[in-house]
Amino acid sequence: MPVPAANPLAALISRLLNMTPIGHNLQAVRARVQAAERAAGRPEGATQLLAVSKTWPAAAVRDAWEAGQRAFGENYVQEGVAKIAELDLPDLAWHFIGPLQSNKTREVAANFHWVHSVDRLKIAERLAAQRDAHLPPLQICLQVNVSGEESKSGAAPAEVEALVRDVMALPRLQLRGLMCIPEPTENAAVLQARFGLLRNLRDDLNQRLSLQLDTLSMGMSHDLEAAIAEGATIVRVGTAIFGQRNKPAG
Repeated sequence: MPVPAANPLAALISRLLNMTPIGHNLQAVRARVQAAERAAGRPEGATQLLAVSKTWPAAAVRDAWEAGQRAFGENYVQEGVAKIAELDLPDLAWHFIGPLQSNKTREVAANFHWVHSVDRLKIAERLAAQRDAHLPPLQICLQVNVSGEESKSGAAPAEVEALVRDVMALPRLQLRGLMCIPEPTENAAVLQARFGLLRNLRDDLNQRLSLQLDTLSMGMSHDLEAAIAEGATIVRVGTAIFGQRNKPAG
């Protein structure tokens, strides 16, 4: 006798009942991303969700992986490398998104798939020299200081073109686009201007230098809708998925 087909509704209910809090949060964030894409007239799936797992244990990453999340962002080198070593899960993509010091580039070059926070040539040169030639090219975003804050990392917008030209000449790196972290604000017009500046800068570079930079890494838990409206292709979401941040060890 043929085996009856599984009841799709029963399967959905079972998944929901067995979902962890992180799984439920991921579902809610994905719904926000899809709604923002529709509101902006962008196709579904135009924006990748990067789960920022900094300060959270490997078990939290595993919960998110079981809920279908595959891309994770880390800010601290030692912590990120330890999680990468601990988790033997297929299809994981690790993005380094925090400030990067020269003495930490070797570990990042050896373990991560993406780096979003390259803001000066010295860091790019070290990543290129330390990336194993047998590994795929390290995917790179240049961090831009769109708000002009002295305390914030990132190249000034006027410096980006020269940095792009230099990074494009380095081996074992693939320049994908730009990243920004605007100043905290509830002013929607300010956010729109900051995200719009990054998009316009990327588009101008593509046009004038005949490039195909396809990535805008911008937007977090509190402002992902504004970022998607201005063309974000990666949103970096931590708190809305994992909860309030744990304090880093040490």
